[in-house]
Amino acid sequence: MTDFFDITPAEQVQRLEQAGRDALSHWNIEDASLELIKHRENAVFRVDHNGTSAALRLHRHGYHSDNELRSELQWMQALSDAGVMVPNVIPAASGEPFIGYSAEGLPGEIQIDLFEWIDGEQLGSVEEGVADESEAEATYRALGELAARVHNQANSWQLPQGFVRHAWDAEGLAGNNPFWGQFWKLSAASKSEADLLLRGRDRVYAELSQMPKSAANYSMIHADFAPENVMVDGDDVRLIDFDDAGFGWHLFELATSLYFILDEPYFDRAQDALIAGYRTHRQLSDEELKLLPLHFLARGFTYLGWVHTRHETETARELTPMLLSSACELAENYLKN
Repeated sequence: MTDFFDITPAEQVQRLEQAGRDALSHWNIEDASLELIKHRENAVFRVDHNGTSAALRLHRHGYHSDNELRSELQWMQALSDAGVMVPNVIPAASGEPFIGYSAEGLPGEIQIDLFEWIDGEQLGSVEEGVADESEAEATYRALGELAARVHNQANSWQLPQGFVRHAWDAEGLAGNNPFWGQFWKLSAASKSEADLLLRGRDRVYAELSQMPKSAANYSMIHADFAPENVMVDGDDVRLIDFDDAGFGWHLFELATSLYFILDEPYFDRAQDALIAGYRTHRQLSDEELKLLPLHFLARGFTYLGWVHTRHETETARELTPMLLSSACELAENYLKN
Protein backbone atom coordinates (compact mmCIF):
# COMPACT_ATOMS: atom_id res chain seq x y z
CA MET A 1 0.00 0.00 0.00
CA THR A 2 1.19 3.53 -0.82
CA ASP A 3 2.98 5.29 2.04
CA PHE A 4 0.63 7.48 4.08
CA PHE A 5 2.56 10.68 3.40
CA ASP A 6 2.77 10.05 -0.34
CA ILE A 7 -0.98 10.16 -0.86
CA THR A 8 -3.22 13.23 -1.12
CA PRO A 9 -4.73 14.88 1.97
CA ALA A 10 -8.15 13.62 0.88
CA GLU A 11 -6.84 10.05 0.69
CA GLN A 12 -5.19 10.45 4.11
CA VAL A 13 -8.52 11.53 5.55
CA GLN A 14 -10.21 8.48 4.02
CA ARG A 15 -7.76 6.16 5.76
CA LEU A 16 -8.09 8.04 9.04
CA GLU A 17 -11.87 7.97 8.85
CA GLN A 18 -11.79 4.21 8.37
CA ALA A 19 -9.42 3.91 11.33
CA GLY A 20 -11.82 6.02 13.38
CA ARG A 21 -14.78 3.84 12.46
CA ASP A 22 -12.86 0.72 13.44
CA ALA A 23 -11.64 2.28 16.68
CA LEU A 24 -15.14 3.26 17.82
CA SER A 25 -15.79 -0.38 18.61
CA HIS A 26 -13.60 0.21 21.70
CA TRP A 27 -16.37 2.55 22.88
CA ASN A 28 -19.09 0.08 21.83
CA ILE A 29 -20.18 2.48 19.09
CA GLU A 30 -21.23 1.06 15.74
CA ASP A 31 -22.88 2.51 12.63
CA ALA A 32 -22.01 6.10 13.58
CA SER A 33 -21.71 8.93 11.08
CA LEU A 34 -18.34 10.72 10.98
CA GLU A 35 -17.69 14.26 9.76
CA LEU A 36 -14.19 15.70 9.44
CA ILE A 37 -13.72 18.79 11.61
CA LYS A 38 -9.97 19.34 11.32
CA HIS A 39 -6.94 17.65 9.80
CA ARG A 40 -3.79 19.42 10.88
CA GLU A 41 -1.58 18.05 13.67
CA ASN A 42 -4.30 15.51 14.39
CA ALA A 43 -7.48 14.50 12.65
CA VAL A 44 -10.69 15.33 14.49
CA PHE A 45 -14.08 13.92 13.48
CA ARG A 46 -17.54 14.64 14.75
CA VAL A 47 -19.25 11.40 15.68
CA ASP A 48 -23.06 11.20 15.65
CA HIS A 49 -24.66 8.09 17.10
CA ASN A 50 -28.10 7.43 18.55
CA GLY A 51 -28.91 11.12 18.92
CA THR A 52 -25.66 12.04 20.69
CA SER A 53 -22.44 13.61 19.41
CA ALA A 54 -18.78 13.35 20.35
CA ALA A 55 -15.38 14.41 19.03
CA LEU A 56 -13.00 11.65 17.95
CA ARG A 57 -9.31 12.62 17.87
CA LEU A 58 -6.74 10.58 15.95
CA HIS A 59 -3.25 11.70 16.93
CA ARG A 60 -0.30 12.24 14.64
CA HIS A 61 1.95 9.19 14.87
CA GLY A 62 4.88 9.69 17.23
CA TYR A 63 4.03 13.20 18.43
CA HIS A 64 3.41 12.21 22.06
CA SER A 65 4.21 9.12 24.08
CA ASP A 66 1.40 7.38 25.94
CA ASN A 67 2.63 8.90 29.21
CA GLU A 68 2.66 12.38 27.67
CA LEU A 69 -0.88 11.98 26.38
CA ARG A 70 -2.08 10.60 29.70
CA SER A 71 -0.54 13.65 31.40
CA GLU A 72 -2.35 15.98 28.99
CA LEU A 73 -5.66 14.40 29.89
CA GLN A 74 -4.85 14.57 33.61
CA TRP A 75 -4.29 18.31 33.35
CA MET A 76 -7.54 18.78 31.47
CA GLN A 77 -9.40 16.97 34.24
CA ALA A 78 -7.67 19.12 36.86
CA LEU A 79 -8.66 22.29 35.00
CA SER A 80 -12.24 21.08 34.83
CA ASP A 81 -12.20 20.37 38.57
CA ALA A 82 -10.99 23.95 39.10
CA GLY A 83 -13.91 25.39 37.14
CA VAL A 84 -12.15 25.96 33.80
CA MET A 85 -14.50 24.57 31.18
CA VAL A 86 -12.79 22.03 28.92
CA PRO A 87 -14.13 18.98 27.03
CA ASN A 88 -14.66 15.88 29.15
CA VAL A 89 -12.93 12.68 28.08
CA ILE A 90 -15.17 9.71 27.29
CA PRO A 91 -13.24 6.62 28.44
CA ALA A 92 -13.14 3.53 26.27
CA ALA A 93 -15.07 0.46 27.41
CA SER A 94 -11.85 -0.74 29.05
CA GLY A 95 -11.83 2.36 31.24
CA GLU A 96 -8.71 3.71 29.56
CA PRO A 97 -8.80 7.37 28.41
CA PHE A 98 -7.41 6.48 24.97
CA ILE A 99 -6.47 3.49 22.84
CA GLY A 100 -3.55 2.58 20.59
CA TYR A 101 -4.56 1.62 17.05
CA SER A 102 -2.61 0.09 14.16
CA ALA A 103 -3.68 -0.81 10.64
CA GLU A 104 -2.15 -1.19 7.20
CA GLY A 105 -1.91 2.15 5.44
CA LEU A 106 -1.23 4.23 8.55
CA PRO A 107 2.25 5.58 9.39
CA GLY A 108 2.38 3.48 12.58
CA GLU A 109 0.42 3.02 15.77
CA ILE A 110 -1.69 6.05 16.56
CA GLN A 111 -3.46 7.10 19.74
CA ILE A 112 -7.19 7.72 19.58
CA ASP A 113 -9.40 9.38 22.18
CA LEU A 114 -13.01 10.50 22.39
CA PHE A 115 -14.42 13.69 23.96
CA GLU A 116 -17.84 15.07 24.66
CA TRP A 117 -19.07 17.28 21.85
CA ILE A 118 -18.79 21.03 22.47
CA ASP A 119 -21.55 23.19 20.98
CA GLY A 120 -20.89 26.79 20.03
CA GLU A 121 -18.78 28.87 17.68
CA GLN A 122 -15.05 29.42 17.46
CA LEU A 123 -13.92 32.89 18.45
CA GLY A 124 -11.89 32.97 15.23
CA SER A 125 -9.32 31.08 13.13
CA VAL A 126 -5.66 31.21 12.13
CA GLU A 127 -6.56 31.97 8.55
CA GLU A 128 -9.25 34.61 9.12
CA GLY A 129 -8.55 36.11 12.55
CA VAL A 130 -11.44 36.87 14.91
CA ALA A 131 -14.89 35.99 13.69
CA ASP A 132 -16.17 39.55 14.15
CA GLU A 133 -13.66 42.42 14.15
CA SER A 134 -16.16 44.69 15.88
CA GLU A 135 -15.99 42.27 18.80
CA ALA A 136 -12.17 42.10 18.87
CA GLU A 137 -11.83 43.87 22.20
CA ALA A 138 -14.44 41.69 23.90
CA THR A 139 -12.93 38.58 22.33
CA TYR A 140 -9.41 39.26 23.53
CA ARG A 141 -10.48 40.43 26.94
CA ALA A 142 -12.22 37.06 27.34
CA LEU A 143 -9.07 35.32 26.15
CA GLY A 144 -6.97 37.22 28.67
CA GLU A 145 -9.27 36.33 31.55
CA LEU A 146 -9.31 32.68 30.52
CA ALA A 147 -5.51 32.54 30.17
CA ALA A 148 -5.05 33.98 33.65
CA ARG A 149 -7.43 31.43 35.16
CA VAL A 150 -5.54 28.60 33.42
CA HIS A 151 -2.22 29.88 34.76
CA ASN A 152 -3.64 30.29 38.25
CA GLN A 153 -4.75 26.68 38.27
CA ALA A 154 -1.41 25.48 36.90
CA ASN A 155 0.51 27.37 39.59
CA SER A 156 -1.54 25.89 42.42
CA TRP A 157 -1.72 22.33 41.07
CA GLN A 158 0.38 19.52 42.49
CA LEU A 159 1.63 17.54 39.50
CA PRO A 160 0.61 13.85 39.64
CA GLN A 161 3.34 11.25 39.96
CA GLY A 162 4.70 10.34 36.54
CA PHE A 163 3.41 13.53 34.91
CA VAL A 164 5.48 14.32 31.81
CA ARG A 165 5.13 16.99 29.12
CA HIS A 166 7.55 18.85 26.89
CA ALA A 167 8.84 22.33 27.69
CA TRP A 168 8.55 25.53 25.68
CA ASP A 169 11.73 26.87 27.31
CA ALA A 170 15.00 28.18 25.86
CA GLU A 171 16.01 24.72 24.62
CA GLY A 172 12.53 23.83 23.38
CA LEU A 173 12.11 27.10 21.52
CA ALA A 174 15.57 28.01 20.25
CA GLY A 175 18.07 25.34 21.28
CA ASN A 176 20.02 23.07 18.94
CA ASN A 177 17.03 20.75 18.63
CA PRO A 178 13.85 22.75 19.29
CA PHE A 179 10.69 20.85 20.13
CA TRP A 180 9.12 21.55 16.75
CA GLY A 181 12.27 21.20 14.70
CA GLN A 182 15.30 23.08 13.40
CA PHE A 183 13.41 25.94 11.81
CA TRP A 184 16.53 27.57 10.32
CA LYS A 185 16.83 24.56 7.97
CA LEU A 186 13.46 25.24 6.33
CA SER A 187 13.94 24.44 2.64
CA ALA A 188 11.81 27.38 1.54
CA ALA A 189 14.20 29.85 3.23
CA SER A 190 16.84 31.52 1.08
CA LYS A 191 20.44 31.65 2.33
CA SER A 192 20.00 35.21 3.55
CA GLU A 193 16.74 34.28 5.30
CA ALA A 194 18.36 31.24 6.91
CA ASP A 195 21.26 33.40 8.13
CA LEU A 196 18.78 35.89 9.57
CA LEU A 197 16.89 33.10 11.34
CA LEU A 198 20.12 31.76 12.84
CA ARG A 199 21.13 35.18 14.15
CA GLY A 200 17.65 35.60 15.57
CA ARG A 201 17.79 32.17 17.15
CA ASP A 202 21.08 32.95 18.87
CA ARG A 203 19.63 36.15 20.32
CA VAL A 204 16.40 34.49 21.44
CA TYR A 205 18.24 31.58 23.03
CA ALA A 206 20.61 33.87 24.93
CA GLU A 207 17.79 36.05 26.28
CA LEU A 208 15.42 33.22 27.16
CA SER A 209 18.24 31.45 28.96
CA GLN A 210 18.42 34.43 31.32
CA MET A 211 14.69 34.47 32.03
CA PRO A 212 13.66 33.16 35.45
CA LYS A 213 11.18 30.32 35.83
CA SER A 214 8.93 30.81 38.83
CA ALA A 215 5.27 30.54 39.73
CA ALA A 216 4.99 34.21 38.80
CA ASN A 217 5.81 33.68 35.15
CA TYR A 218 6.18 29.97 34.29
CA SER A 219 3.99 26.86 34.59
CA MET A 220 1.99 24.47 32.48
CA ILE A 221 0.51 26.45 29.59
CA HIS A 222 -1.96 25.59 26.85
CA ALA A 223 0.56 26.80 24.21
CA ASP A 224 -2.04 27.18 21.46
CA PHE A 225 -4.15 29.87 23.05
CA ALA A 226 -5.70 31.15 19.84
CA PRO A 227 -9.29 32.21 19.13
CA GLU A 228 -9.91 29.02 17.14
CA ASN A 229 -9.38 26.97 20.30
CA VAL A 230 -12.00 28.81 22.33
CA MET A 231 -15.62 27.77 21.84
CA VAL A 232 -18.42 30.10 22.88
CA ASP A 233 -21.99 28.97 23.45
CA GLY A 234 -24.06 31.69 25.10
CA ASP A 235 -22.35 32.44 28.40
CA ASP A 236 -20.26 29.26 28.27
CA VAL A 237 -16.62 29.61 27.17
CA ARG A 238 -14.64 26.39 26.72
CA LEU A 239 -10.97 25.89 25.93
CA ILE A 240 -10.21 23.00 23.55
CA ASP A 241 -7.20 21.31 21.90
CA PHE A 242 -4.52 20.73 24.55
CA ASP A 243 -2.27 18.83 22.16
CA ASP A 244 0.59 21.35 22.47
CA ALA A 245 0.25 21.92 26.21
CA GLY A 246 3.53 21.89 28.10
CA PHE A 247 5.66 23.89 30.49
CA GLY A 248 6.35 27.44 29.42
CA TRP A 249 6.36 31.15 30.16
CA HIS A 250 3.02 32.87 30.54
CA LEU A 251 4.15 35.57 28.14
CA PHE A 252 4.62 32.91 25.46
CA GLU A 253 0.97 32.00 25.97
CA LEU A 254 -0.11 35.61 25.45
CA ALA A 255 2.16 36.02 22.42
CA THR A 256 0.53 32.95 20.87
CA SER A 257 -2.95 34.39 21.25
CA LEU A 258 -1.91 37.56 19.41
CA TYR A 259 0.53 36.20 16.84
CA PHE A 260 -1.77 35.79 13.87
CA ILE A 261 -3.24 39.29 14.18
CA LEU A 262 0.09 41.17 14.41
CA ASP A 263 -0.63 42.97 11.13
CA GLU A 264 -4.33 43.58 11.70
CA PRO A 265 -5.56 47.16 12.21
CA TYR A 266 -7.22 46.16 15.49
CA PHE A 267 -4.04 44.62 16.97
CA ASP A 268 -3.36 47.38 19.52
CA ARG A 269 -6.94 47.29 20.79
CA ALA A 270 -6.85 43.51 21.00
CA GLN A 271 -3.54 43.48 22.85
CA ASP A 272 -4.72 46.08 25.36
CA ALA A 273 -7.91 44.09 25.92
CA LEU A 274 -6.01 40.82 26.34
CA ILE A 275 -3.74 42.36 28.98
CA ALA A 276 -6.63 44.04 30.79
CA GLY A 277 -8.53 40.75 30.89
CA TYR A 278 -5.48 38.89 32.18
CA ARG A 279 -4.92 41.46 34.92
CA THR A 280 -8.44 40.95 36.29
CA HIS A 281 -7.27 37.57 37.63
CA ARG A 282 -3.47 37.73 37.70
CA GLN A 283 -0.65 40.23 38.06
CA LEU A 284 1.32 41.23 34.98
CA SER A 285 3.68 44.20 35.20
CA ASP A 286 4.52 46.69 32.48
CA GLU A 287 8.16 45.67 32.91
CA GLU A 288 7.29 42.06 32.06
CA LEU A 289 5.35 43.17 29.00
CA LYS A 290 8.51 44.67 27.53
CA LEU A 291 9.55 41.06 26.86
CA LEU A 292 6.51 40.33 24.70
CA PRO A 293 8.39 41.01 21.38
CA LEU A 294 10.93 38.34 22.39
CA HIS A 295 8.12 35.81 22.74
CA PHE A 296 6.53 36.88 19.45
CA LEU A 297 9.80 36.04 17.72
CA ALA A 298 10.15 32.74 19.58
CA ARG A 299 6.58 31.86 18.60
CA GLY A 300 7.32 32.70 14.97
CA PHE A 301 10.29 30.34 15.02
CA THR A 302 8.15 27.48 16.33
CA TYR A 303 5.73 27.80 13.44
CA LEU A 304 8.61 27.58 10.96
CA GLY A 305 9.78 24.44 12.75
CA TRP A 306 6.27 23.02 12.47
CA VAL A 307 6.06 23.47 8.70
CA HIS A 308 9.68 22.29 8.29
CA THR A 309 9.05 18.97 10.03
CA ARG A 310 5.57 18.52 8.54
CA HIS A 311 6.37 19.69 5.02
CA GLU A 312 4.36 16.79 3.59
CA THR A 313 1.07 18.22 4.90
CA GLU A 314 -1.26 20.46 2.95
CA THR A 315 -1.39 22.91 5.88
CA ALA A 316 2.40 23.31 5.83
CA ARG A 317 2.46 23.94 2.10
CA GLU A 318 -0.23 26.60 2.38
CA LEU A 319 1.17 28.42 5.42
CA THR A 320 4.93 28.32 4.78
CA PRO A 321 5.24 31.54 2.69
CA MET A 322 3.25 33.60 5.20
CA LEU A 323 4.99 32.15 8.23
CA LEU A 324 8.46 32.60 6.75
CA SER A 325 7.79 36.22 5.83
CA SER A 326 6.38 36.98 9.27
CA ALA A 327 9.24 35.35 11.20
CA CYS A 328 11.91 37.05 9.09
CA GLU A 329 10.29 40.44 9.58
CA LEU A 330 10.09 39.90 13.32
CA ALA A 331 13.71 38.73 13.46
CA GLU A 332 14.97 41.68 11.44
CA ASN A 333 13.12 44.18 13.62
CA TYR A 334 14.17 42.51 16.85
CA LEU A 335 17.84 42.36 15.93
CA LYS A 336 17.83 46.12 15.28
CA ASN A 337 17.14 46.73 18.97
